[in-house]
Amino acid sequence: MLNTVYAVGSTGKIVKQIADKALDKGYECMVAHRFEIGNVDYPPYACAVSSWLDCHIHNRINRLTMLRGCFSKFKTFRFLKKVRKFNPDLIHLHNIHGNFINLSMLFRFIKKQNIKVVWTLHDCWPLTGNCKYFDMVNCSKWQYGCGNCPQKKQALIDISSYMLKRKKKMLSGISDMTIVTPSQWLADLVKISYLQDYPVKVINNGIDLSVFKPTESNFKVNYNLTDKKIVLGVAFEWEKRKGLDVFIELSKRLSDDYRIVLVGTDEKVDEMLPEKFVSIHKTNNQQELAAVYSAADVFVNPTREENYPTVNMESLACGTPVVTFDTGGSGEIIDDSCGFVVKKNDIDTLTSKIIEVCEKGVFSVDACLKKAESHNKNHRFDEYISLYEDLE
Repeated sequence: MLNTVYAVGSTGKIVKQIADKALDKGYECMVAHRFEIGNVDYPPYACAVSSWLDCHIHNRINRLTMLRGCFSKFKTFRFLKKVRKFNPDLIHLHNIHGNFINLSMLFRFIKKQNIKVVWTLHDCWPLTGNCKYFDMVNCSKWQYGCGNCPQKKQALIDISSYMLKRKKKMLSGISDMTIVTPSQWLADLVKISYLQDYPVKVINNGIDLSVFKPTESNFKVNYNLTDKKIVLGVAFEWEKRKGLDVFIELSKRLSDDYRIVLVGTDEKVDEMLPEKFVSIHKTNNQQELAAVYSAADVFVNPTREENYPTVNMESLACGTPVVTFDTGGSGEIIDDSCGFVVKKNDIDTLTSKIIEVCEKGVFSVDACLKKAESHNKNHRFDEYISLYEDLE
């Protein structure tokens, strides 16, 4: 298995959980990641592809040139020697666009060794010249060749068209590759992309219901919120894409009976927030985060670009209903028993639905918990094991 990170972040946790499940089923695994970080306990089967310095250099060059995944040749050569020795029957790719591996070398190796591939797409990067998402700029150029990229940003030149052609060449001729998407939304995009000839399977992400569950705490007392309706938002990079501006607008529209709590902020975000916010930079562990979810009256996810957000599932598992923009696969997670899906950027409706949830009690804790059962990681990741077995 190959991913940018192991055991941290949403994709790193997913990789760890799938690997644990595979090991329990008797598979022999190697899990490769970018480089080791200090707060992670890496098991013997984990393998760092690169180093912090090499990735830092690779990333700097990418920012200037948009040549993502074109460097780190020596590190990649050394890593592929380890893979050859391990002699895998199957390679399971996840996020590989973290500027830590030479992608041409990787896919040449896969083709030469004729190894079966499963590739879980956690965003849209594999479909485009360079972008992870394209919804906010309403771009469809990825369907016919990219070029003149509206998200070029600070790159010196726009080579998005070249990079898409390069991907098409790298990914053509793989004899046995199955693409997995967490959402039906992304599966539908794959089917109209240059990857359309490969089989596509939807396997929703899962969460640990032994951690994310209704959790009692003194959260409301500690933050003087005992008489307030709590509107919660959770993200790990607050920006317009995640709807930070929407929460600021909501604070102007909601009465003083409400307080907005944002988790995952920092000092820069704090400077932008009005007084009616509770800003939590990070929680100490997932149990503490579960307590925050449990204390909220409604979880709001005004994301503008998304695949299949874990935060929606975590909230439901703690008994808290969700109101989300209809973005990517975010709306697929809930139904009319546990939340509302609102048209993207429709803040008027978003506000009214928040008030309806908080003041009319339209969704019960039991209904949210029942829906969360469908996101049980033990069930979802069993689907990967079944896929592996089907490919044997």
